[in-house]
Amino acid sequence: MKYKIYSDGAARGNPGPAGAGYVVYDETGVQVYSETIPLGRTTNNIAEYTAILEAAKYIKSLNPVKVDFMLDSELVVRQLSGQYKVRANHLLPLYHELKSILAGLNCNCLHIPREQNKAADKLANKGADMSAAESK
Repeated sequence: MKYKIYSDGAARGNPGPAGAGYVVYDETGVQVYSETIPLGRTTNNIAEYTAILEAAKYIKSLNPVKVDFMLDSELVVRQLSGQYKVRANHLLPLYHELKSILAGLNCNCLHIPREQNKAADKLANKGADMSAAESK
């Protein structure tokens, strides 16, 4: 089975209350799963990485034939493709874990405009709202 996954991270402040979210669609375009992940207080980049990392963990359990990861974070896409180096030490553990999971998948990581990532953005913001409410 082929899948398309839209993922996003959000932080209110940098760092601030943060969340991650992703939506999984099958090859016919039917939504098969989604998740909201409150992250507490962290940075936007950690939220972005966490979103795709959790999506990769989920989809790997389904033994997909092919996966397209759709992200509006150009930085993460370019880091995963090797165009940019990961220079921030706090991102390296997430990057290495993600690369390890992705190595076992037939996948592409593609940059898309924010307008095309509204469902994942909504889930990420819900996670940030949950994190903000927990900190009160």
